[in-house]
Amino acid sequence: MSELQYPFDDHPAPGTTIEVAPGVRWLTMPMGGSLTHINLYVLEDRDGWWVVDTGLGDSTTRDWWHEIFANELMGRPVKGVICTHMHPDHIGQSKMITEEFRCPLYMTRAEYYQARTFSMGFGRHQSSWLGEEFYVRAGMPRSYLEDLAKMWSQRSSEGMSMPEMPSGYHRLEDGDVLTIGDHDWRIVVGSGHSPEHACLYCAALKLMISGDQILPIITSNVSVHPTEPNANPLKVWMESHDKFLDTPDDTFVLPAHNLPFFGIRQRLRELISHHEDRMLAVEEHCVEPAIAKDLLPVLFARELDPRQTMMALGEAIAHVHLLMHRNRIERSLHEDGHYRFTSIDPDLARRAHPDAHDAPDERPILV
Repeated sequence: MSELQYPFDDHPAPGTTIEVAPGVRWLTMPMGGSLTHINLYVLEDRDGWWVVDTGLGDSTTRDWWHEIFANELMGRPVKGVICTHMHPDHIGQSKMITEEFRCPLYMTRAEYYQARTFSMGFGRHQSSWLGEEFYVRAGMPRSYLEDLAKMWSQRSSEGMSMPEMPSGYHRLEDGDVLTIGDHDWRIVVGSGHSPEHACLYCAALKLMISGDQILPIITSNVSVHPTEPNANPLKVWMESHDKFLDTPDDTFVLPAHNLPFFGIRQRLRELISHHEDRMLAVEEHCVEPAIAKDLLPVLFARELDPRQTMMALGEAIAHVHLLMHRNRIERSLHEDGHYRFTSIDPDLARRAHPDAHDAPDERPILV
């Protein structure tokens, strides 16, 4: 299999943009942790610009945006802000930009309203009986919620808390077309990493702005959370990848993290194969009943801090929920309050290859 192709060797310097196609400019904003940055894009219209994703809601990102406004947009205003999905590194400056330019925000409905809900504090579960029940059933001690509360406090200080959202938005749906300048951008909605993640595809330019839906190196987190404890996000994530495989293979992909690349179908097949391999490893482990916490060493190689553990448990549960949907694992609630998962597919012995799995990931990717 050929390697992915990366036309650019490095990211734009802070406060600058690089033109990657006619009327499409790429910039980055800083992030903490191992990712270090998020890729953002501006699209040129006849009388202004459209911003695609906005970075974190901290003062550093706000100041860099004002550098961009002053030096990179040729004195023309922002006409609209498009946010691919509701995570803080994508929506953090949406209110600032839309207020400054009195321009609309464009998002899918599920992303906008989940962002609004979380920004008002309703997404926190460290002090909720729902959160306690969820993590106890996953095998965690009740004291784990205290660790989560400390983690969320630190996350807020790092600029990763949910920002205040604009009070209104323009709704995007799968198949919508936005005409920006001389080009049409079709909205392609995926799911799994977030509820209704909007990607933008331009056939004329052979470009896709993929957000977190398709990344070239890292694998976006796909998790079950206490807010929807019986969700099956990995099912819709895999279905979304099947859908995106229809994208022409010569498409230049502009992701939210890592470098822009060619090789979209190869990368999608790698992601599908990776998750199928992880699910088979989980099945093999669950020949004897196992709690979700038992599955973390199957999926991840390193000891995890409370935040990483939260993400890792969410991913482990996402994998077993899809296996339950496929009738390969069953779940039972025991007297100790823990769910235990047991493999039930009689064909598992034929399919199993315990010595030939991908190596466990180092840690869950916090994106």
